[in-house]
Amino acid sequence: MNESLRYQIGLTLIKGIGPILAKNLIAYLGDAEAVFREKRQNLEKIPGIGEILAQVIVSQSDLLKRADKELEYIARQGFTVYSYTEKEYPFRLKECADAPIVLYSNGTINLNKGRFIAFVGTRNITDYGRTICETMIEELSQQIPDIIIVSGLAYGVDITAHKTALKHQLPTIGVVAHGLDRIYPSTHTSTAQKMVHQGAIVTEYPTGTDPDKPNFVQRNRIIAGLCDATVIIESAARGGSLLTADAANQYNREVFAVPGRVGDVRSGGCNDLIRQNKAALVESAGDIIRAMGWQPSGTKKVIQPLLFNELSDDEQAILTLLRQNDSLQINQLTLKLKVPVEKLFSLLIELEFKGYVRCLPGSVYKSIT
Repeated sequence: MNESLRYQIGLTLIKGIGPILAKNLIAYLGDAEAVFREKRQNLEKIPGIGEILAQVIVSQSDLLKRADKELEYIARQGFTVYSYTEKEYPFRLKECADAPIVLYSNGTINLNKGRFIAFVGTRNITDYGRTICETMIEELSQQIPDIIIVSGLAYGVDITAHKTALKHQLPTIGVVAHGLDRIYPSTHTSTAQKMVHQGAIVTEYPTGTDPDKPNFVQRNRIIAGLCDATVIIESAARGGSLLTADAANQYNREVFAVPGRVGDVRSGGCNDLIRQNKAALVESAGDIIRAMGWQPSGTKKVIQPLLFNELSDDEQAILTLLRQNDSLQINQLTLKLKVPVEKLFSLLIELEFKGYVRCLPGSVYKSIT
């Protein structure tokens, strides 16, 4: 058994002791084991501890038994545990003062290799936001081969980012607000299982931890801390993703935001970030690549389109029109083709999935074949 890890996990189980205080205790006493062996009177003198926490620490039996069970479960499931005192701990996260002292991971990815970028935003994603998210990640996959997509496995922007990364064979990491013995929301279980083989699910919480609301607030800092940059796709003026942006700014990481329409409540947060110079305005993956100073790959991944004769008559008509023009906005397509916008949008999504067209900002469509 890893005794050092056992005591570090024990520290995380003490209510009232967060990452910063836990690190202070270790700094004062030398290591996590010394914290549990120190006399109560001496613990009380350490700033931030006091009588109550000192008494909890010296009553170590139950806490350490719980840590033993956690280690047994981890070994049985084949999970990985990163301790902040070890070199394998994500170096970007280690730079953050409030990073967890222990990080649990279910996956295959090296958390210190590659370029990490977070895509976060509203759970009530619009078609505009979904298209922007998918297009940016697709373009990143073509130009930055070692990119890793990070998000929170929630509805909306999060799950869109994960699924798009998987579609383009990119590693993707989901930072969750509960233990690794469950997936929340449960409807994302199948996606999470794919992510384990093409990335990871990570958390600071031990097994048995429910996805309580305060945990989501805390996990946002891990998303920001793991990444070189954070992209906000859509967010209300008080959206949870703004907390991720705040954390990224505090960590001196790059923050980008996609602008939205004036008056659109689901873009108010993004527009505010840009207005307050808390995020740089981006409209494409190229904007991100230039801002980060990344060197694009000389070759692009190409998704082979289906044969033209496998398209429906309506799809062929759309593609023919787009090939005759540089690009067209969806309203222009509706007028020219005399097709209801609802039906047209469905056809365009299908053509995009098949690799024939690309959606640009403003619902502008362009043929790529």
